[in-house]
This record gives sequence, C-alpha cells and structure tokens, in this order.
Amino acid sequence: MSFLKNLLTKPKPRKLIVIGLDGTPFNFLQRIFSEGRMPTLNKLFKQGSFKRMNSVIPTISSVAWSSFMTGKNPAKHGIFGFVDLQPNSYDFTIPTASSMTSKTLWGHLSDEGKRVIVMNVPETYPPKEVNGILIPGFLCTDITKGTYPTELGQRLKEDGYRIDVDAQQARTDKKALLKDIELTFQKRTETFFRLMKEEKWDYLHLHVMCTDRLFHFLWEEMENNDLEYAPGFYAYLEQIDVFIKDLLSKMDENTDLVILSDHGFCKVKKDIYLNFWLKEEGYLSFDKDEPKSVADISEEAKAFSLIPGRIFINLKGKYPRGSVTTEEYESLREELSKKLMDLKDPETGENIIARVYRKEEIYSGQGFDQAADLIAHPVDGYDLKGNVNKDHLGEKGPINGMHTFDDAFLFIKGNEIKRDDFSIVDVMPTILDIMKVQKPDDLDGKSLLS
Repeated sequence: MSFLKNLLTKPKPRKLIVIGLDGTPFNFLQRIFSEGRMPTLNKLFKQGSFKRMNSVIPTISSVAWSSFMTGKNPAKHGIFGFVDLQPNSYDFTIPTASSMTSKTLWGHLSDEGKRVIVMNVPETYPPKEVNGILIPGFLCTDITKGTYPTELGQRLKEDGYRIDVDAQQARTDKKALLKDIELTFQKRTETFFRLMKEEKWDYLHLHVMCTDRLFHFLWEEMENNDLEYAPGFYAYLEQIDVFIKDLLSKMDENTDLVILSDHGFCKVKKDIYLNFWLKEEGYLSFDKDEPKSVADISEEAKAFSLIPGRIFINLKGKYPRGSVTTEEYESLREELSKKLMDLKDPETGENIIARVYRKEEIYSGQGFDQAADLIAHPVDGYDLKGNVNKDHLGEKGPINGMHTFDDAFLFIKGNEIKRDDFSIVDVMPTILDIMKVQKPDDLDGKSLLS
C-alpha cells in the first residue's frame, strides 16, 4: 500500500513550452500593451516574470539563437555571423548546424531521456538526431529532407507547412509580405498544435521568424502610422495574441512557459558600408576594379570587413595575401578603433559607431582564432554592411528595420527571473534548471533562477 501511495503522490515531471518571437523588443511590447494591443500577452506577462534582456555582439539572429541553444559564446559554439570566413581563407561560408561545435539544449535534454519537439529555430539545419522531433529553420530549402525524423517531412509538405516567407519578394511587394506572413504563421501554428496534441513531449519549442521579417520591412511604416501598411503590421501581432490565447487554453497546470526574443529592433537611418570607409582611409584595396567579394583583396590591404561591423586584420601567415605583421597588429587595431569612433554621418554629423570591441572582450574558446579582430557596434539606426563594391559611405535601402542589442525580452511563467542584467546566453542554463537537468561545467551563461 505504501508503494502505491508513494506512486500516486509522487509529483509528475514538469514540462516546458518555449516560444521564440524573433526580434521582438521589450520596449515595443510595453508600448503596445499600454495602447491596449495584444491583451492576452499583456495579461500573461503580468502573471510571471517579464524583463528586458541583452542580445549578442554582433547582433545577428543566427549567432543569438546559437548562443541561446548552447549557453556559450561563438568561439565555443562555432557560429560568428550569418556569413563566416573559411579558416585561413577569404572565402565565405554560410554556417549551419553542421558548423556548431557545442551540444545544444535539446541535445542535453535528449541525453537525459526528455522528449523534445523543436520547430523552426535558426541554425538547426541540417537536423541532428534528437529524442523526438526537429523541424528546421530558414536555411532549409526542402522540408522533405530537412526534418528529423526524415519521414515527417513529407507529412509537413502535404500539410502546406512553410519554412519561411519570401524575403526577396518582400523587398518589392510589402502587401504580398503581409499575406505571406499570415499564411506562414497559420501553417506553422497548425502543425505546432497537432504535434502538441498527438506526440509525447517534455520540451516543446516554437520559433516565430515572421516577426523578424515583418519588422525588417515594415518598422518605419509602423512608426509613421502609415495608413496603407500599419494596420496590417498590427493585425499580425493580434494573430500572435490569438495564438497565445489558444495555447494557454490547451496547457495543463504541469507545464511551464518561456517566451523570449533574441534582439530588439529600431528604424534604419542608413546602411553604412564599412569596406568603402576602409578603402577611403587607405586600409583596403583590391586586385580588381570591380571586386565581387573580399576574396579579390590585394596584397597591400591591411583590413577588411564582413557584415555586420566585423573587421579582420589582414595578417601575414593567417591569410593568403596577408600584409600585417604581428608587431603591427595591436597598433593597427588601436588606430582603426579610434578612427571608427570618430566616424560620423556626413549629412547629419551624428556618430555612427557606439563602441568598438576587441575580439578578446567577446570571445573565448577553441574557435577564438576565427573571430573578427575588431567588432564595430553601431549607434542604433546605422546598419553596418559588408559590401565591397559601393562608391559611397551610406544610403537608405529597402530594409527599414534593424536589430538592436539591449532590447530583447524574456518572460518566464512559473519561475522568477532573479537578475536584471543578463543576456540570451543565460537562458539555456535557466531552462536546464527549470527542467531539473544537470548543467554542463563549460557554459558561459548562468542560471537566472538563483
């Protein structure tokens, strides 16, 4: 009888749902809550712990979500940007899950026998084996080949599941973007609720990329209360709020909830072409009159840049046409840092760069040598680009919203966030604590529950 009594009274292991709202700013949510928008989310956030959170430097979704899922900095997990350099080369590579050198959150949970369902998170393609289901994010082009287990992909295709919106179309047709976002989100949430109901799971994660797409292309229209586009912008937020309402109605009392973003957003004042600036200052030259990439760099070049704001010193022995000696390295970094901090918008006189980081201020780990030597962090509104063929410093482009570092958010229902100054790297160990799973010793993040 005592055995049966203990069995009946033993608490069930708690489950966790995580919702990622890519790029959704803390301050923006506070503003729209005050306007009476997204009432379900507003009410929910008052019932838990809702705080502002820092992102990563540089502020790129692929880097931020990789840091989230590993609890580590890029030199440990292997992903530094949306594009990276191949080692000892000027050639680009687009990092994927194959580039990741650290075990993910769902890898740790799987090892502990927790069954996971992970949907659409960046840097999860190609999928790695998990104890459960993994549906890849936007780098996947064929859903029938990109899921784990593979056979799930055909079902998703038949259901009309959409990996992402058409970002190229969005550059020229914003009305089509709004329709695309609505349909993509609808198909994603239909699949989410089906898997939530039909599958066994301990950890269920849905990533919403459509917020990032909406904000990149329609942030300025929202800020200006544009009569043609602002209503559609807010209509999508209400669609998210209805989804949250449906989710809450389907959750039981044994399930915790985490909702977060990976960075904030603001209006773009200008795109800034750092490679043009490096050329003008005499640090960068090319072998071709019309270079296509930094692979066309000359042997006289001292530095070059990759998006966003990552500056690489053209070191002898490290790059095929390196020109800078190790003795010159530190003085060149100092010189570039000072000049970048003095860089101003020629039309307004505003500062463009808020701070220049040296690599050792951000990175530590086995991949340290692959990191950029300097990382220029912009003043909000100046979007740093890596184009090599521009003949001017800056301009307004088709994308009018950009990422910001210090305005992401984290919400936890069921547990209290006990720190005010933290970043997205701290979320992974926090989730492991929520799920009562042992944390690895080599994490950079620290649990927010203690």
